[in-house]
Amino acid sequence: MNNTSKEFDAVIEQCKSLFCAKMKDYGAAWRILRTSSLTDQIYIKANRIRNIQMVGEQKISDSITNEFIGIVNYSVMALIQLEKGTTETIDHNFDDLVAEYDKYVRQSKDLMMNKNHDYGEAWRNMRISSIDDIILMKLLRIKQIEDNGGKTSVSEGLAANYYDIINYAVFALIQIYEKGLNK
Repeated sequence: MNNTSKEFDAVIEQCKSLFCAKMKDYGAAWRILRTSSLTDQIYIKANRIRNIQMVGEQKISDSITNEFIGIVNYSVMALIQLEKGTTETIDHNFDDLVAEYDKYVRQSKDLMMNKNHDYGEAWRNMRISSIDDIILMKLLRIKQIEDNGGKTSVSEGLAANYYDIINYAVFALIQIYEKGLNK
């Protein structure tokens, strides 16, 4: 599991680098988005991955790797929005938002390490297509919870599902890099 911890950190560093670069280009414009809009953005990315996998070709050059990175980043944004709510002002401090990003990634990693211990790194034997399917399932759960006004009777809430999506996307990225599929 020590390798998984290092691999997780390496993948997150790449995701965070893109998050920071886009923050420099666009500022915090994403802070205006409701969590339901972020859920839909994640869904679009996960669904595109599935379509490419099923059809076997793509017509837009954005790689599956970039889509999984986007899934990680949009999921972190959703967690930030769940805590802070939406805002129409985008004059947020860059360092504060990066610190929030780090906080949620750290919490996601802690969850992953605990689950990884109990499940024995079963994800390493999963197909990337199955990982994407699970992300899509989690998104459908999130959409249902959102449609229910955020209420659940016995299920985990929104945040737990976003954390799981981050971890599954990181698992897919680790596998992509290990198998040399980063195209």
